[in-house]
Amino acid sequence: MARTETRGRTGRRGAFFGIMVVAVTLLFGVPWAALVLVPGWSTPVVAASSAVFLAGAVSLPWLMVLGHGRGSDAAARVGDTLLGVVWVLFAWSVIGFLVRLVLSALGLPEAARAVPIAVVVVTAVLVAWGVTEAMRVPRVRRVEVRLPRLGRGLDGVTVALLADTHFGPINRTRWSERTAAAVNRLEPDIVCHAGDIADGTVEQRREQAAPLGTIRARLARVCVTGNHEYFGEAQTWLDHLAELGWEPLHNRHLTVERGGDRLVVAGVDDAIAGASGLAGHGADHATALAGADPDLPVLLLAHQPRQVRQAVEAGIDLQVSGHTHGGQIWPFHYLVRVDQPTVHGLSRHGERTQLYTTRGAGFWGPPLRIFAPSEISLLTLRAGEA
Repeated sequence: MARTETRGRTGRRGAFFGIMVVAVTLLFGVPWAALVLVPGWSTPVVAASSAVFLAGAVSLPWLMVLGHGRGSDAAARVGDTLLGVVWVLFAWSVIGFLVRLVLSALGLPEAARAVPIAVVVVTAVLVAWGVTEAMRVPRVRRVEVRLPRLGRGLDGVTVALLADTHFGPINRTRWSERTAAAVNRLEPDIVCHAGDIADGTVEQRREQAAPLGTIRARLARVCVTGNHEYFGEAQTWLDHLAELGWEPLHNRHLTVERGGDRLVVAGVDDAIAGASGLAGHGADHATALAGADPDLPVLLLAHQPRQVRQAVEAGIDLQVSGHTHGGQIWPFHYLVRVDQPTVHGLSRHGERTQLYTTRGAGFWGPPLRIFAPSEISLLTLRAGEA
């Protein structure tokens, strides 16, 4: 048995290493070929540029391991930034290859030779813009959601939705304060944090998370875990949010009332919680709704959009989720769509259930947002049929 387990772990490590080598080779190799090899620069330029690409390819895996595996914020900041830049460079190098082929086929060799320079310029502009977008206070996105089972007394109730704040290696305490102030200006009835609060321990991110305690709501402030909580201290983060005045919906619910009508606000753990090995954690819709009046409408917090499958089975009226970041850095949203039923916005699933997926307030890893703006979502719930 021990030998089998050892072989299994070795096999998994080998598979991970193989995937990492392929990914790094593609990320750095495609831009190297497009910008250095194909254009036919002089030998000194090719040698110097190749050395830069090789250094990046060798250093990125080590920076990511040191930063996210061993907790070095300095390594994480450098590694994450390098990852973001090379992803943008990779995507636009692929586009550059295609443009060169078209221009060459059209008999425009001079224009084709200018493509590598254009790729570098576009990458620089997008990276600069992406950093600005990532660091800004999220815009407010207002959406009306009609819930047929919602009572008239709750018509017009507002839900401010935060997700994916990802307090991490870059100290964003000031950003956190300004984001909390932006939520308070909305004067919401209910505030939800749909998970991925932080990357790191409570002690590491206490200062950045503190402004969450200043957020106000008339009826309830509720939160659930995201997948990133299970890379570290999921239960400790739930306990800390409770200390800040939030209600952790760890497979449980509460009921809010206005104008004589009631709404069940429930939450489940993230989809990966059951595999985390943390005792008592794992998404459980039945437990979350135990004791709730089945005739009342239900607002469910679940971090990942793909958890809507269970929400449909449970008869949920509206699920709110995050996780996708709207793709965060174009064209990554195409890969997100492979794993999730939606990337952002309002969608319908089954006869009753609606899903709202926010692009999230923060970012993970690369401090970039390109064609995927951050948001604070303000949902206004309306009674009656759409």
